[in-house]
Amino acid sequence: MEQRILTVEKNERLTADVFRLVLRGDVGAVRTPGQFVNVRIDGLFLRRPISVCDKGDDTITLVFKVVGEGTAKMAEIAPGEQIDVLTGLGNGYSTENSGVSPLLIGGGVGIPPLFWLCRTLVAEGRRPSVILGFNTVDEVFMEDDFISLGVPVTVTTVDGSRGVRGFATDAMADTDYTYFYTCGPLPMLRAVDRAAHGGGEFSFEERMGCGFGACMGCTHKTKKGYVRICREGPVLRREDVIW
Repeated sequence: MEQRILTVEKNERLTADVFRLVLRGDVGAVRTPGQFVNVRIDGLFLRRPISVCDKGDDTITLVFKVVGEGTAKMAEIAPGEQIDVLTGLGNGYSTENSGVSPLLIGGGVGIPPLFWLCRTLVAEGRRPSVILGFNTVDEVFMEDDFISLGVPVTVTTVDGSRGVRGFATDAMADTDYTYFYTCGPLPMLRAVDRAAHGGGEFSFEERMGCGFGACMGCTHKTKKGYVRICREGPVLRREDVIW
């Protein structure tokens, strides 16, 4: 973990309540897809944990949804402003066991960390495919970003207004894959576990206090005992998870 002051390069709206924030500075502590950062918001006591969507040499991209006071203030941050960020938090996805054709399944704001992972897999010569799950067409974001990586992308919407009608798991049966990676709300993760075959990795969304393992507020029981989602997670292997 490193505390850094980063400069806002871009803050753009993707949907009515989803924003893409690009920060520039020393981001060397961010090393693995699936890690997150903790953003300090002026006037609020607790930082906001946000997964890293992508990383450049001296930039990180955060894609977040406005769900409360903290993220509403983040949406108002302007280019040129500086913000205090704890970087390099949590573990990340491992591509070691992905095989040739891994499947990435994301739901809502669980989608962003899968982009850097997908880009990494492509760079390693893998052939990933992607399923993006939303409630309705108005919520769809980052579809074109994944398509730009040259991978097959399936969009699902619960109301059928875009792509496959239903949940992200409804599109899994028609996909042949060697391993899976997923991130999203807990009910979706449970559904992926029921629908999936073979090995995989889950990234858990969890409310956090400190974000670096001191407060023990985000523990989750596994076959190896209790782990802290902010420290030993947010990525857990399928064989370790207890539902």
